[in-house]
Amino acid sequence: MSLDAETREQLISSVARFVREKLVPIEDKVSTEDRVPDDVVQGMRDLGLFGLSIPAEYGGLGLSMEEEALVCFELGQTSPAFRSVIGTNVGIGSQGLVMFGRQDQKDYWLPKIASGEVIASFCLTEPGAGSDAASVRTTAIRKGDVYVVNGTKRYITNAAKAGAFTLMARTNPDNKGAGGISAFFLPSNLKGITVGKPEKKMGQQGAHIHDVIFENCEVPADCLIGEKEGEGFKLAMQVLDRGRLHIAAVCVGVSERLVRDSTTYAMEREQFGQRIADFQMIQAMLADSKMESYAARCMVLETARKRDQGVNIAMEASCCKLFASEAVGRIADRNVQIHGGAGYVADYAAERFYRDVRIFRLYEGTSQIQQMVIAKSLLRNAS
Repeated sequence: MSLDAETREQLISSVARFVREKLVPIEDKVSTEDRVPDDVVQGMRDLGLFGLSIPAEYGGLGLSMEEEALVCFELGQTSPAFRSVIGTNVGIGSQGLVMFGRQDQKDYWLPKIASGEVIASFCLTEPGAGSDAASVRTTAIRKGDVYVVNGTKRYITNAAKAGAFTLMARTNPDNKGAGGISAFFLPSNLKGITVGKPEKKMGQQGAHIHDVIFENCEVPADCLIGEKEGEGFKLAMQVLDRGRLHIAAVCVGVSERLVRDSTTYAMEREQFGQRIADFQMIQAMLADSKMESYAARCMVLETARKRDQGVNIAMEASCCKLFASEAVGRIADRNVQIHGGAGYVADYAAERFYRDVRIFRLYEGTSQIQQMVIAKSLLRNAS
């Protein structure tokens, strides 16, 4: 479903104003304290940001992929840690339920997720399984009316605040491949679930990741997403396709912020009696950053529109994620270079963004995984 033009413009303008007036001024504070203030989280709820991708009949905004990308462009204009507050509800935490959930599951959970009452996290990655999602070792063995779950999930965003988890676990230990994996949507307060301490990270302070340990956790059988076992890997891949496009859109927003910061600083800083913006080598860096930022924006919007039309965009989503995440890394590096020594100290945002954007090339599938997806798609289509 798409919003009418006026409503869409009002939403995007409201998000842009919220970012500009509420989030940008406290970027340093959030980074230093490693915490997003409660009133900011409530402001996100009030704007409906937790329900961007939840259908309107469940209380969400029900945005099209193109509209979601446009909102992500605005959310990317500030520290990525803020986007992570809502990111799992909008993307990987909820979309398995949206795409494959039974009606009773949707009726119960989606209104809570859309309002931000419940934070949903995505439990796929393990100590020995991440990019190789088919190697999941966490087991969920059916015993009567419950599945007994054992295993450890790693680097789970928002786990400590989550009220529910989308869990990938192996329901058929005899099937070592993708077909043995099932997906569950379960409350986080079940006996046998332990959330570990937050990891100390390179960047994005204020966004937290944790281990989630399942020890003989009895999960009600009706928490299985869908009607049958063995569909978990397919669900994960489709959710990740969508998530990659979402992350690519965030990368575009951050890129645009960094291009603006680079340009502003270059116009203010003087060396050798003139603005450094007047030096051609500085201009070349600015031009390259703008070119890559613009190219990424065009890629994301084109692919989002294709998805809204029902086209399979698995390869294109990987193209967007690969290009946009690599591009924002280069743009962040140039931003530090243009700032010179000031870019290396924490007084300016350049140093923080340089660290913050590094994760984009890792989660939702590393750059190398995206290359594999793209190449395999090309070869399969050519055969």
